[in-house]
Amino acid sequence: MRKSITVSLVAAVAAACVAAVPLLSADAATASPLAQTTGGFADPKLPAMKWVTAHPTDGRAATIRANIATRPMAHWFTGTSDPDIGAAVAKYTGTAKSAGNKLPVLVAYNLPGRDACGAESAGGAATVAAYQSWISTFAAAIGSSPAIVVIEPDSLGDFACMTAAQIATRTTLLNFATRMFAEKAPNTWAYLDAGNANWGAPATMAARLKASGVTRVRGFSVNVSNFVNTTRSKDYATKIRAALGTSAGYLVDTSRNGDGYNGEWCNPAGPRIGTRSTANPDALELWIKNPGNSDGTCGTAPATPAGTFDPNLAQRLITGA
Repeated sequence: MRKSITVSLVAAVAAACVAAVPLLSADAATASPLAQTTGGFADPKLPAMKWVTAHPTDGRAATIRANIATRPMAHWFTGTSDPDIGAAVAKYTGTAKSAGNKLPVLVAYNLPGRDACGAESAGGAATVAAYQSWISTFAAAIGSSPAIVVIEPDSLGDFACMTAAQIATRTTLLNFATRMFAEKAPNTWAYLDAGNANWGAPATMAARLKASGVTRVRGFSVNVSNFVNTTRSKDYATKIRAALGTSAGYLVDTSRNGDGYNGEWCNPAGPRIGTRSTANPDALELWIKNPGNSDGTCGTAPATPAGTFDPNLAQRLITGA
């Protein structure tokens, strides 16, 4: 997923292991999910921690626990991972609240024809009606809880691999999704995904975002599951925002954009984990991709399917080896 159309080597600025910056610095007068919570939620049921718990004597376990498994990151929801999406989302946001009023970060990833260009994460809802029911239930299950949601990674970068009819359908569904979060999840900051700095011109991406209803939600996300460093990602996001002509906020996925990016998009050798979080409400930096989860059967993990945790991938991201 997140295949680059133009690929170049980039210099990284994020160190592999840095202290967390708590999500506590938002203006208290702003009714934002940051101001309503006490920091990011580190879910003990995400793949890295589950692997660590199951392999306590493995020589990699302690390092993976310290550098990845205990850090706040997003939970990805798909049509197959959680058959009862309403119950799954409500349980996740409720668990975050019970853990000390922590901030849950969720990814909605179930569009029909998902990952059209990369194909490693192909799938999604079978019909338009099925997706509309799924995303409506997703938003309603969050309800008044504070949350951050990334809406459909890849969705606006895949147009080169889609027909005009498929693009029209996708735009319609993204408009529906933004409307559902605006109407049913008032304390959620939702972000439409805008690809990455190697995947389309900012003006082109801005036009696609606008056509898909970005003005209804908090803003847009960049670099989800990719490796472009934070400086380039922020520059890309700033140019998109200028092209939109709005004050939309944006979110940068910093989970894997540390040192060593070699220009590949699928389980590349070299890159390290990036900075953990930021308190800037206009330009969040969060872990969206779960480090150690494979991009697909490719690169340094040719036998590990997309979305599956691989301790060797995790170790590479920690050490850069």
